[in-house]
Amino acid sequence: MKKLQIKIPLLLPEVPDEKDQCVQKLIQQLENKEGLEKVHVADKTDNGVPQLCFHYDPELISIDRIQSLAEQAGAEITQKFGHKLIEVEGIRHTRHARHIERVLRAIAGIIEASVSASGMVRVEYDTAKVDEAKIMKALRKEGLDIPYTQVSAERFLEKVEETKKDDDQKEGKKKHDHEEGEDHEHSHGGIFGKNTELIFSIICGALLGIGFGLSYVEAVPSWVSLALYIGAYFFGGYFTAKEAIQTVAKGGFEIDFLMLVAAIGAAILGEWAEGALLLFLFSMGHALEHYAMNKARKSIAALAELAPKTALLKRNGKTEEVGIEELSIGDIIVVKPNSKISADGVIVSGTSSVNQAPITGESVPVDKEPVDNPDKDWSEEKNIKDENRAFSGTINGNNTLEIKVIKVAKDSTLSRLVKLVNEAQTQKSPTQQLTDKFEKYFVPAVLILVVILNFAFLVLDETFSESFYRAMAVLVAASPCALAIATPSAVLSGVARAAKGGVLIKGGRPLEDLGVLTALAFDKTGTLTEGKPKLTKVVALGDVNEDELLKIAVAVENLSDHPLAKAVVRDGKERLDGADIPEAKDLEAVLGKGIKASLGDDKVYIGNLDLFESLDDKKPSKETEVKVKSLESEGNTTMLIRQNDDYIGIIALMDTPRKEAKNTLEQLKKMGIKRMIMLTGDNQKVADAVAKEIGLTDAWGSLLPEEKVEAIKKLREKESKVAMVGDGVNDAPAMANSTVGIAMGAAGSDVALETADIALMADKLETLPFAIGLSRKAKSIIRQNLWVSLGIVALLIPSTIFGLANIGIAVLIHEGSTLVVVFNALRLLAYKK
Repeated sequence: MKKLQIKIPLLLPEVPDEKDQCVQKLIQQLENKEGLEKVHVADKTDNGVPQLCFHYDPELISIDRIQSLAEQAGAEITQKFGHKLIEVEGIRHTRHARHIERVLRAIAGIIEASVSASGMVRVEYDTAKVDEAKIMKALRKEGLDIPYTQVSAERFLEKVEETKKDDDQKEGKKKHDHEEGEDHEHSHGGIFGKNTELIFSIICGALLGIGFGLSYVEAVPSWVSLALYIGAYFFGGYFTAKEAIQTVAKGGFEIDFLMLVAAIGAAILGEWAEGALLLFLFSMGHALEHYAMNKARKSIAALAELAPKTALLKRNGKTEEVGIEELSIGDIIVVKPNSKISADGVIVSGTSSVNQAPITGESVPVDKEPVDNPDKDWSEEKNIKDENRAFSGTINGNNTLEIKVIKVAKDSTLSRLVKLVNEAQTQKSPTQQLTDKFEKYFVPAVLILVVILNFAFLVLDETFSESFYRAMAVLVAASPCALAIATPSAVLSGVARAAKGGVLIKGGRPLEDLGVLTALAFDKTGTLTEGKPKLTKVVALGDVNEDELLKIAVAVENLSDHPLAKAVVRDGKERLDGADIPEAKDLEAVLGKGIKASLGDDKVYIGNLDLFESLDDKKPSKETEVKVKSLESEGNTTMLIRQNDDYIGIIALMDTPRKEAKNTLEQLKKMGIKRMIMLTGDNQKVADAVAKEIGLTDAWGSLLPEEKVEAIKKLREKESKVAMVGDGVNDAPAMANSTVGIAMGAAGSDVALETADIALMADKLETLPFAIGLSRKAKSIIRQNLWVSLGIVALLIPSTIFGLANIGIAVLIHEGSTLVVVFNALRLLAYKK
């Protein structure tokens, strides 16, 4: 049995990652083919790109046949299943979003639909049964405005300030055609624009207040107050009735319907003031909830506004202003002092400091300098230094820069970040899924209770009117408005605040999971350490001093292109501070052991102990060996230097820990992270030395990539929830097996942005406590919101059943709890690092 691995995007180009349902469909389609024993997602990625692994019998099926079958099945699935992310306007609250979800799922051919209260709609559909036009028609039938048919980078980059201007209503009419029978007014907010519901609610409150006041004035006839109450009913109940009628017409019911029934019931009993109060508070609660959700939504939309709409393009020595969508890879743009950078690229001319906070969350501007080779095609380069790289949406300092474009506008880091943040809004958290399930059973149970309470007069000494009133009061008390908004409002605020701080959290699940972690696993190289070796020790032996030793080492290593040699040359020259370096020649490399070269009339050997064991009879002294092994036990890579027959010194290099690592790990310990484990391919001695220096609880060395996956699985068995922190590329398999995958420096890596659950945009370890702290705060706020929402319902139901609270008090407390929950969630937007 042999194995073959094929990259998933080659088979399914539209699929974002290996977790997508289409990957499972592809596996199912291929597994029963003759000669294929097993098909699964490979543990190991190819440079971060997920792969499918095929276990096949070469006697029954050839590699060409497997590729042909896989490509054919992939093409069928790609043609058959579509993915769409759509931004809509007109979703007024979480319950409305859930209603839209149900409508979409009811359409034949829709496999999955997820709608957020912030106006993001994500659908997966069978293209043979339903097309894009039908989905759009269904959304418009629900009274939603779709100014753009999909959320793409272009959509965000070309976004006009329509949300701030009333002109947007006229623009909206041009942008889409209304279906027959569609309610145009709702989709654009109503006669007062987007604030219609709030204004209607205020009018309702004013009419109620005046009517209630006049009812105590004897000179005023009672019909005046009644007329004012009826007016209050109209303005307070307009949107509630509208939604209730739409929902009931489709065979469902929502809280709006329950509230309307209660208000009508109060009117039948002659309690007009209480009914008007119910509608006023309910509509005001809705309007404020909508306002609050909009506040969180605007925090996310602000990301899209970061990118300038135009760029100064340099052509033939002249500059002209062009739209950023016209920029191509390789174009040179000029960025003036204190203006925004309009494209991702590399600096080719000029030096300046750039404020990268909008993308990476870094508070200190980053110094930028030109690349060494401006003519090179940098668009395919994976390892661009931070000092040479520029991001769209960041702000230039006091000097002019010239930047070579390496990504078109729709593929810029900012565009991808905006798209991923918007997708994150549609991902439900475990708590939200739980509350949705609870409501599914709770609402019918309440209705049964209300029906039974209507007949309480048969067993109690009271009239039907009194029983009916009590039933209406219970109906109001039991409506789970606060519960419905408790989790989504916190998730939206948390995701928005994280994005502002340079952290991309992909939805409610990672946000909640990060808050309950007890163990963190770190990759060593580039995560806990700088990722590049540094000269740490220079030990001169015999009559040679340190400077002479360094000159000899630098002269010889200058001939080599080995990473360790480059580190010796770089740091050695820095220590020698401009001193003249002699020239060596005739370099010879001894693979895995060291090098030899000529320096003047001398022969110089540099390498590990193994080199000198096999070189000749001139072995190093025991004392020298002890010094070498002592340095190695501290985690250093050592090089012994011999000039002719004399051992003249030892130099040691080490991938040094990041300066902030120790302090960051201490913060994490204080936050309650019990275990912090380093997973590394380096030998155990190096791992132990680094762990001791920065304060890790465990260090597991000599691990291959697949062994890191096993290590994560073992940790999950003991700790239940484990995060893997790495670069998101080499660590992708380990991240996929952890509870939460956290990638550092994701702004510079497209793969990391896609594969990680949480992406720290800056390559800074100190962002991690902020992300975990924010997540814990979000988890705490979700818990508080659940206690408030469920506690109020638990308090009000018995209070209304036993007559301790009337409809007025019930609705006041009920709507009050909804607002408490929403504004409690908004506290996340002000979370401080």
